[in-house]
Amino acid sequence: MKMNSTLDIVDLGLIPYKEGIDLQNQYVLDMQASKRGNTLLLMEHHPTVTVGRTSNPNHLLQSIKNEPEIEIINTDRGGQITFHGPGQLVTYPLINIKYLGGPLKYIRTLESIIISVLNDLEIKSQTIEGLTGVWVNDAKIAAIGVKISKGIAFHGFALNINTDLSFYDHIVPCGINDKKITSMQNILGIEYPIEQVKPLVIKHFSEAFNLRN
Repeated sequence: MKMNSTLDIVDLGLIPYKEGIDLQNQYVLDMQASKRGNTLLLMEHHPTVTVGRTSNPNHLLQSIKNEPEIEIINTDRGGQITFHGPGQLVTYPLINIKYLGGPLKYIRTLESIIISVLNDLEIKSQTIEGLTGVWVNDAKIAAIGVKISKGIAFHGFALNINTDLSFYDHIVPCGINDKKITSMQNILGIEYPIEQVKPLVIKHFSEAFNLRN
């Protein structure tokens, strides 16, 4: 049996984090019941700090209490504490990875997709050994956190495009306190249209997993 070769693209725009997660979870149940095929969810969220299963509670800094606009939500994904907000492209690939070589290879493939997207935009990026995500020099531009249930991978990655980086001052992002966070806007010096990044994500994701949409 081979992986379904089609990919459904769902662009949700700017929505609350919980709304996106609820829809993702329903889609995953549908996939596990063979009612839905591979799906790529694209969205932005209102300011939200998410706490992964293995997060250190001390990485949620006291200063966040002075930021009532930031919602704090516990999540079932792996990984540490991170931030989601407007100007950040959140991508949730919901795919069957039973035939893709395992979780670690899947995460490495997600990193390569992000690197290819940034390369198209003339931003040189790379991975750092021992750390998950994508980096520009020594600053993190994309975070990855996934969960796998019954062979279906969900959650995914967040790419900082025009993200307000000051929100990261209230957390220890991804449990790493000796490196910075960056964005495309910070690197390029301009606000980059997020709608121009989405087609690149779709293109490279589809090519990496040999899917058509």
